[in-house]
Amino acid sequence: MTATMRAVYFLEPGKLEMREVPIPEPDAGEVVIKVESATTCGTDLKAYRRGHKLFKPPMPFGHEYAGYISAVGQGVTKFKVGDAVMGTNSAPCNQCYYCKRGRQQLCVELDGRFNFGTYAEYVRIPSYITAQNLHHKPAHLPFTEASFIEPLSCAVLCASYTDVQLGDTIAIIGVGAQGLMQIQLMKAMGASRVIAIGRAQGRLERAKQVGADDTFSSLDGDPLEYVRSQTERRGADVVIEAAGTPETWSQAMLMTRKGGTVIQFSGLAGGTQVSFDATHLHYDEITMKGVFHTTPHKVELAAQMLSDGTVDVKPMLDGEVPLSKVEDSLLRMQRSEVIKLAVVPSMPDN
Repeated sequence: MTATMRAVYFLEPGKLEMREVPIPEPDAGEVVIKVESATTCGTDLKAYRRGHKLFKPPMPFGHEYAGYISAVGQGVTKFKVGDAVMGTNSAPCNQCYYCKRGRQQLCVELDGRFNFGTYAEYVRIPSYITAQNLHHKPAHLPFTEASFIEPLSCAVLCASYTDVQLGDTIAIIGVGAQGLMQIQLMKAMGASRVIAIGRAQGRLERAKQVGADDTFSSLDGDPLEYVRSQTERRGADVVIEAAGTPETWSQAMLMTRKGGTVIQFSGLAGGTQVSFDATHLHYDEITMKGVFHTTPHKVELAAQMLSDGTVDVKPMLDGEVPLSKVEDSLLRMQRSEVIKLAVVPSMPDN
């Protein structure tokens, strides 16, 4: 009789379903992981609310994970049954035009190399991820924190685009998980002052907890005017947009000083048009960059930063929930009651 497991499936926007499905078996080069933690993510929430180009329902749901190796396929030598691991949900082909030019996050094969299904008791990891983006978990690192490796690696790629210099003033719009990780990365890279901009005071307090030098709530006034007032009217040296609205995309560019850099981190709905001040962009020589996803090198760096504590992800975790509470967890995220939750399949439903 085939052994089965519980797994959460995405059926359509606004609808998830718990299914009883066979426990996967690994093919050559693959591993199967017993999931110990699968953290909730803003991308999961966006897909749940409005769909996503990468989500083809009905499909297994969830993509952040850490756990134990429960089975290994033929040819796997790096891992063995019982190893504690953490990893990402994709890996590049390393053969296409973009991969060969060092832009693996733009791999032309990437859309077909994402792996979903971590909101489950077990998940199969394809060979290309096993070979490139699966890492041993340090013994001292809790599974709930280890499952941050993928979002942290995305934050690391974003940080690498900023060209932060010692003494810079950084403005970060958005104090969700990505904003809180970026605060720590900017301080580690030598920024002398990080201004965190958000709405809720509770999240702004967490920003201070992880190292923000100053915070400002957009409910209390104009963030653009506030940043200018704190920088002798220049604007910030670097602005990172991590809130995900057309308004904050436009605001981020205006918040940047002459010759400064703005990073548009948060994705918007497909087809969204954003207006910019062309005069400021052109005559003040603003550098504006988009950033997407991650690379194997940035995943390695994220693994190291989680291990050595360069980035502390505990302030972003608002608790642990069982597998049956995935939908409730996403709704709590939507209401801004939590930043991230760790879905722990072994937890009892009650």
